[in-house]
Amino acid sequence: MFRIGFLDASTASGSAVLVEAFRQELRKLGWIEGKNFTIEYRFAEQKRERLPELAADLVRLKVDLIVVTGTEATLAAKRASTTIPIVMTASADPVGAGLVASLARPGGNVTGVSGLVVELNTKRLEVLKDAVPRLARVGLPQPPRSSTVISSNLQLKELRAAAVALKLKLEEIETQADAKGLESFFKTAKQKQVNAIIVIGPVYFAERKRVVDLAVKYRLPAIYPQKEYVDEGGLMYYGVDSTDLSRRAAVFVDKILKGAKPADLPVEQAMRFELIINLKAAKQIGHTIPYELLARANKVIQ
Repeated sequence: MFRIGFLDASTASGSAVLVEAFRQELRKLGWIEGKNFTIEYRFAEQKRERLPELAADLVRLKVDLIVVTGTEATLAAKRASTTIPIVMTASADPVGAGLVASLARPGGNVTGVSGLVVELNTKRLEVLKDAVPRLARVGLPQPPRSSTVISSNLQLKELRAAAVALKLKLEEIETQADAKGLESFFKTAKQKQVNAIIVIGPVYFAERKRVVDLAVKYRLPAIYPQKEYVDEGGLMYYGVDSTDLSRRAAVFVDKILKGAKPADLPVEQAMRFELIINLKAAKQIGHTIPYELLARANKVIQ
């Protein structure tokens, strides 16, 4: 009976769809929960300062492996143990964050899947500009400085440079990942005459329905980092399939539990990307998506 630790900065309900994709893939690989493995879940409930103690708790339980979502959770797990295998489901930049020596040769106890988040945010900004032809100001919700995640710091550097290149003003607005904080963000964005919104990183994933509803309320076009936002009624998504990354993580878990070492398993990079546009959402906010962009979309929701 293997014991798998699962460490996530989000909430159980917010990450349920990703957890289920992971569990389903394990079942396909022949693992039976309760018979030959169990999962110990630890969710930080959006309080990232709790990640180190939750990671330490999993180590004390002597789990055989820890599955982590996001860069901050991976760092917390790695600091808690240099021997327990750690599998990432979607790290933004594992090399830049110091999680692995290289993608081809991780070299330690961490491996898994990289979501190419840093590069994709630049592309999302380009798509947003194509969707809003007169775009000048873009609103960006950012976690408070005291809890800014490392992955967001890595993404911001590239995103700021992209904004300059595209001649856009990036309005970075400090935003708590709760109802009050998100309402305040959209009010501030309107005051700053923001024309559209870009959401980055995993910080607001658990509150995605609220974010989408507020974008409709304030009539602001928005592009999101996970397709689950569009599933909740969001306007646009460009990136990789988060549930697919969770399924790929299960393949790493399968190999490690059968004897493979993380140091010998190259980190996988996302290979498939898609642009999804929700015309229902566009109609709700009174926005027309240019035909040229619609023609490029992999999927258009009528």
